[in-house]
Amino acid sequence: MKDIFFFDSMLTPKIITFVYWLLLLGSVVSGVSTMFVGYDASFVYGLFIVVSGCIGARIWCELLIVLFKIHGNLQKIASKE
Repeated sequence: MKDIFFFDSMLTPKIITFVYWLLLLGSVVSGVSTMFVGYDASFVYGLFIVVSGCIGARIWCELLIVLFKIHGNLQKIASKE
């Protein structure tokens, strides 16, 4: 707990995986509801929402993880000196 309260370890990288799964679930639900619900239900547009949402969520979460890995590597370099 001391590491979290004094910012010695990062909490956000642990949360990113959970956020990723929420984003995937949101894009699938949104795409399926677009496919089958409403007056202008379009299967192709719903499929596009699912695919682009999944890819977009993956890219966004990977970029966040890369930022935190850069931070970790910079801390290792700083501790060597």
